[in-house]
Amino acid sequence: MFFKRDKFLQEVENKATVWDMIVIGGGATGLGVALDAASRGFKTLLLEQADFAKGTSSRSTKLVHGGVRYLAQGDIKLVYEALYERGLLLHNAPHLVNIQSFVIPNYSWWNEIMYGVGLTVYDLMAGRYRFHKTTLLSGKKVARLLPNIQVNGLKGGVQYFDGQFDDARLALNLAQTCAEQGGVLLNYMPVVELLKDSKGKVAGVKAKDLESGQEYQLKAKTVVNATGVFVNEILQMNAPTQQPLVRPSQGVHVVLDSSFLEGNNALMIPKTPDGRVLFVVPWHKHLLVGTTDTPLNQNSLEPMALEQEIDFILETAGKYLVRKPSRADVLSVFAGLRPLAAPTKDTNSTKEISRSHKLLVAPSDLITITGGKWTTYRKMAQDTVDRAIELGILPNKTCVTASLKIHGYEAPQTNSEHLTIYGSDKTFIQELTNRFPELSQPLHERFPNIAAEVIWAVQNEMARTVEDVLARRMRILFLDARAGIDMASKVARLMAEELGYGEEWQQQQIRDFTSLASNYLLEPYTPASAGKTPAQYISFKN
Repeated sequence: MFFKRDKFLQEVENKATVWDMIVIGGGATGLGVALDAASRGFKTLLLEQADFAKGTSSRSTKLVHGGVRYLAQGDIKLVYEALYERGLLLHNAPHLVNIQSFVIPNYSWWNEIMYGVGLTVYDLMAGRYRFHKTTLLSGKKVARLLPNIQVNGLKGGVQYFDGQFDDARLALNLAQTCAEQGGVLLNYMPVVELLKDSKGKVAGVKAKDLESGQEYQLKAKTVVNATGVFVNEILQMNAPTQQPLVRPSQGVHVVLDSSFLEGNNALMIPKTPDGRVLFVVPWHKHLLVGTTDTPLNQNSLEPMALEQEIDFILETAGKYLVRKPSRADVLSVFAGLRPLAAPTKDTNSTKEISRSHKLLVAPSDLITITGGKWTTYRKMAQDTVDRAIELGILPNKTCVTASLKIHGYEAPQTNSEHLTIYGSDKTFIQELTNRFPELSQPLHERFPNIAAEVIWAVQNEMARTVEDVLARRMRILFLDARAGIDMASKVARLMAEELGYGEEWQQQQIRDFTSLASNYLLEPYTPASAGKTPAQYISFKN
């Protein structure tokens, strides 16, 4: 597999190269744009300031969906578009996307009728991409599907089907697919300046490699700003007086043990006391509970959950679950920022801020794509590359991503084996363990992840830090922050041996990750090894 950072660096060192397109931003939108451009045959470079999907794109509710709430708000066009893209994603990345059953418990007959009708329309809108038929349920059937649901006053319910996925893993596989199509991608390479020609048109970027400190001046026919909640910063780099195009909205999730809602069905509360939607969704044998929708005025790569958001999620979930979750039950809490199109008037209601994506072309020909959601990343990318063609910057070439299989494509035989998420790459990880049996050793007693996955992440998934591995390659930080901290020393040792780093690098990585992961905890961290002899580190040699 050609997905090596050092190889990509060699590609950008040629000062004579003129890229057809440089994409700024390595989240869902930027990766989608880069893949679309590369698959049309354009010479494409993507630059990401941190790790792929470090920001919003690893912090979603993990749903591939049309958006039931958008249907209720009357945004028919967005729902049609998202349902179509949902079907394509299931077809093109079946190792990452699966059909998920959702149950809405109804405590009034009116709600059962209203939601039943609404979700039947939702099914019909999906057309040939419909997953399964919406069904009205008796109270007894709801209790069987959701064994831990509060049954007092339960009248019945509605079962419908939507998609679920692993967001950061899909982002990574999109990057790998882009590379297979001839694209070049670099993480930890922020753009520090836009380069312009004598006519004031954007003609490339200046970027800095955070690992070496070296700066690169990179020429391009067109530059795309696909930086999510950070689009304003790039826009102001282009024109300092530019008004903000997006306003961030924060979504918070808490993760609980699966015992709080046993079984494979997700709980969906369509209208909470303050009008928000709440999901309790099985994910990697844990429960993901969220989300909030809080307007903010500032951006961060590591946004922090507000106390009132955490309280809202726990209190609301507790109204529907027999066993009420407390702060002590939270295994991890994380926040993400959605890039919503900025309102034309001052408002704190995110309902007044559009979820549809927007394209902006500056007088300098800088193309900015923002808004939207994970499910519609492919359509956003197609529209962006089409716009560059319409502007006459690039020649007309047809989009092919609707039928393009995502790296790792493999129809899973079962979802019970944890390596299934690697798709066709699972075979190569198993070959590693066959060659080096010590790499089959689990990294933690509560998780099935093994040492070979760390080696694979470094060799073939461009992981550069312990955080890259535990947050976005294996998702441990988002599932159980304490377990992640416990694993950090083993992961650092494995990575250091593979990357050629010493003890100082390892210790710094452990400190950095422990500090980061502590922000995902609501209770102070206590080492799992407290009172025990020091754990034996896994040693691996090529």
